[in-house]
Amino acid sequence: MRTGFIAVCLLAIGTLVVSPAETKQDPFAKKLDKDREVLHALNRLTFGPQPGDVERVNRIGLKKWIEEQLHPEKIGDNPELDEKLDALETLRLTEGQLLLEYPPPFLIRQYADGRLPLPREQEARQIAEDLVAKLRDRKQDGDSGARPRPAMMSPADRRKFWQANNPQQAVTYDLWEAKIYRAALSDRQLLEVLDDFWFNHFNVFLDKGVDRYLLAQYERDTIRPNVFGKFGDLLEATAKSPAMLFYLDNSQSVGTFSRLAERQRLAGKKPRGLNENYARELLELHTLGVNGGYTQKDVIEVARCFTGWTIREPRQGGGFYFNPNMHDTAKKVVLGHGIKEGGGIEDGEKVLRILAHHPATARHICYELAQRFVADTPPPALVDRMAQKFLSNDGDLREVMKTMLNSTGFWSEGAYLGKIKSPFEFAVSAVRALDVDLDDAFVLSNQLAVLGEPLYRKREPAGYSNAGSDWLNSAALLARMNFAMALAGNRIRGVTVAAKRFREEEDAGAIADSLLLRPPGEQTLRAITAAQSQSKTGPGYVMGLVIGSPDFQRH
Repeated sequence: MRTGFIAVCLLAIGTLVVSPAETKQDPFAKKLDKDREVLHALNRLTFGPQPGDVERVNRIGLKKWIEEQLHPEKIGDNPELDEKLDALETLRLTEGQLLLEYPPPFLIRQYADGRLPLPREQEARQIAEDLVAKLRDRKQDGDSGARPRPAMMSPADRRKFWQANNPQQAVTYDLWEAKIYRAALSDRQLLEVLDDFWFNHFNVFLDKGVDRYLLAQYERDTIRPNVFGKFGDLLEATAKSPAMLFYLDNSQSVGTFSRLAERQRLAGKKPRGLNENYARELLELHTLGVNGGYTQKDVIEVARCFTGWTIREPRQGGGFYFNPNMHDTAKKVVLGHGIKEGGGIEDGEKVLRILAHHPATARHICYELAQRFVADTPPPALVDRMAQKFLSNDGDLREVMKTMLNSTGFWSEGAYLGKIKSPFEFAVSAVRALDVDLDDAFVLSNQLAVLGEPLYRKREPAGYSNAGSDWLNSAALLARMNFAMALAGNRIRGVTVAAKRFREEEDAGAIADSLLLRPPGEQTLRAITAAQSQSKTGPGYVMGLVIGSPDFQRH
């Protein structure tokens, strides 16, 4: 029966691509009826509704709930989430502390070979001494013994294993788990959705060298505090982030007309030279957009303005600093704006102000927000209104969000169930819909790689696509079905669906209604009803079919 249902799902791909509200009339002009507004808000402004969410929103009122989500500081404590995050200690450490307490393999080897002194801090020294001893033991015995699988360990044992065998892994896995815990458990859902959106917009690739040690700080101190603030502040924070400076190579960029380049030339050495990577992505992805009206000459001039924006060595405390010896002090012209010779860090800061207030930036940012929250191809009139608000309110992102949330386009038939969930949205929404006991997010984070969206591992600066239709193909739908069946069947370690979630005698339609918070489509209802009548595996099987169905892919 499962094979038959998967076939139904694969045949339904075409119905997922085309919005169910597509008509000859403009679907974004037709207001959604009141009965569906709460579900629509929960689908778009959270990572999916949990049991009881509709009733809670109705009780306090939809407008008040949205206002709370727009001001997350007004929302009370989240003890269950706080307890999960408290165990992930690397999230609270600085770059320097991470390198000391969770050193990468090359540092461990240097400690073991005596090329570097062991860290001075008592706790970190003991950790390093233990690692050095284990490394020497492995060399002596050939490291032939089979190692335990971290996925099968308890979180506490797994942390000890990582710290003893590959401490830098703990840094990565804490990031993964924290993202899942926040998305699944936080009451500040819109904050988490926007954190995901803006990190993706200013994407940094986890596996590029030292960025493994910089990402926690980047998300914690650069992205999260600014998602409801001014775009210009967020833009400057990312520009001065060590994670971004390293990822896009700006920390190595040296101006042709700089003191360092001149010294290198006099010494008969080839100057390190200008690096355009950050400048190009700043214009193309972060601000103006690919059709934003800039030229290759602008890219070069912007790159010159950001020479000297670099990073201190971790042993010097890490962090951003401006090195005047690397800076190109000659005159520059960016998008028609002259920048006088003899400048310093203010050259780059002026470029950021120009870009943050540029009409092309307003349109590009608002299009991407509307694409994430409204439709893969959002209505142009809505994007225009959001861009006008962006320009008239100094890039105030909360005001831009309010403009979108007060529009007919957002609350329209065209927007309702018109997007396909990304793998991350799908997995977390399934966890929330099933109301699981989420004891350990590690194995769940590995599942996201199978689904096609490994966390923090998008190599390209553009990040993952905001267009839901880009995630849709037969292999992806099959992977989602397999995940849904494993999740509902309690075959993913650390994630448990309570036995009381559904009664054995509950019919398939009622289970679907409860998970979807709306009646299922005819194909889905027919398939799950047939499956229930033929299966002796209980409601978990039907739950998996519903979660894996085309109906659940929409939001």
